[in-house]
Amino acid sequence: MSVPIVLLSGVGSDCRMFDPVVGRLGGDFEIIAWDMPGYGGKPLDGAFSFADLAAGVIAELDGRGIDKAIPLGHSIGGMVAQEIAALHPDRISALILSGTTPVFGSRDGSFQEAFLKARLGPLDAGRTMADLAREAATSLVGPDPDPAAGPAIEALMADLPEESYRAGLTCLVTFNRRAELERIAVPTLLIAGDEDGNAPLKTMARMAELIAGARLEVLDKTGHMAPLECPDRFADAVRTFLESLPEDVK
Repeated sequence: MSVPIVLLSGVGSDCRMFDPVVGRLGGDFEIIAWDMPGYGGKPLDGAFSFADLAAGVIAELDGRGIDKAIPLGHSIGGMVAQEIAALHPDRISALILSGTTPVFGSRDGSFQEAFLKARLGPLDAGRTMADLAREAATSLVGPDPDPAAGPAIEALMADLPEESYRAGLTCLVTFNRRAELERIAVPTLLIAGDEDGNAPLKTMARMAELIAGARLEVLDKTGHMAPLECPDRFADAVRTFLESLPEDVK
């Protein structure tokens, strides 16, 4: 394939969360890991909005002389991928959305407020990212994850600077691209865990219905961290999708 894949991570990790998947895809695809500001060793500076994040990805592509790419986004990364599809549709040839939603929260903002209080409250009370990481390692996965998943989730989240996590969460609750789903006009794969409480299967199934021609891959006994919980099945789904793309898309 001549069109590269751009990895976009979840809010509690940098793009190393995809390492098990990348290893299983081998060298068959060009893969670019794009970390958000404050993630993956990047400085946390400037504005941190979905439009800014999408612009950052486009700037990365421009800097590499790349015309089109295939965003592969997980959770908030899937939202960034949707933002790119909405604002820069001419820069993508396909789309892979994992464990994500088209909108966050309620119309009146009450859900967003409660969410931030629940996530940031422990940090405000003096708990550390390592404390939160230990809980995430068990609460975000399904009943039968890869044995390496829990330790990886804990290590990656504990390594994330608190200020970066705060910035990511504050951005996360502003997302709403539900109205643009039907305008996505590129081949799209959605990967959902059947036991994902953060991006419920019914929500992703509805997304697949609204995006013309979209495919939905459901991973059984899987929670919110599919790339780490079942990297074999995740990589197989990605490979099958990519290999099925028309030649003019690749």
